Amino acid sequence: MSLPADPFVTAVDAWLRGLQNAICTGAEQFENAARFASDRWRKPPEARLQGEGDTRVLEGGAVFERAGVARSVVRGPALPPSATASRPELAGRPFQAMGVSVVLHPRNPYVPTTHCNVRMLNVGGDGLPAVRWFGGGFDLTPYYGFEDDARAWHRAARDAVGAALYPRFKRQCDDYFFIRHRDEPRGIGGLFFDDWVEGGDAQAFALTRRVGEAFWAAYAPIVAARKDTPYGDRERHWQRLRRGRYVEFNLVWDRGTLFGLQSGGRTESILMSMPPEVQWAYDAVPEAGTPEAELLAHFLVPRDWLGEAPR
Repeated sequence: MSLPADPFVTAVDAWLRGLQNAICTGAEQFENAARFASDRWRKPPEARLQGEGDTRVLEGGAVFERAGVARSVVRGPALPPSATASRPELAGRPFQAMGVSVVLHPRNPYVPTTHCNVRMLNVGGDGLPAVRWFGGGFDLTPYYGFEDDARAWHRAARDAVGAALYPRFKRQCDDYFFIRHRDEPRGIGGLFFDDWVEGGDAQAFALTRRVGEAFWAAYAPIVAARKDTPYGDRERHWQRLRRGRYVEFNLVWDRGTLFGLQSGGRTESILMSMPPEVQWAYDAVPEAGTPEAELLAHFLVPRDWLGEAPR
């Protein structure tokens, strides 16, 4: 059973389209020649999951080795297990999911990788009232640590959601983007919220818009400040090793990846988040006193970046 047309859902979809355009335009301004290629797709009628999307990927840029900005609107007959663990009463009900996902992998190791996602899940049908919620956030994964960048990033996160919600969403981000089998954070965090319904549809959407629109404004100055920093083979090797951790998290723990694969989503779009060059080395531990060791000891730990006090 499909969900009925809804003007509110149409408005959310229109905003997501605009957000995708804005982020792609912003990223291209750092490039001399590289541009996003648009892969517009639609699921065939016989597919378990129906819907359409626009996966935009920039590869081989001077600043961004790979950048992906994907928008999708999909519908399915029943929510997959990854979406109903905390809401078992919704199991088996038809759903509509829409969102924009962004992953930017820079070439220069001194520029951090970043991720942003904003989404809405709409569940209905079977004669029951519609249930919808929002989710999203953004986080930063540096290879080399800079205190000024970390504080600016978290100030932008606080300003996007307000001082009351920021500590809660920051803690949820720290908890979510944690590589449990490694017992280490993926990066320095930011914001993460899910199943958000507080204040009703209009307020939940407004919060999601603020998060999505704050993302690029927070990231672009970091790119501008670090993209021309000299680097060599040592820094690229370390970047490839840390990218391996990024891959491990996405394939083992990320609920969005699991949702997409379990629901019959488009694999190429789901896995656009993978970095182009990755390396694993057995028991690789940086030498004490190096910038690489400093990242692990002082940046990849949950911290109160705005108060400068460890949590």
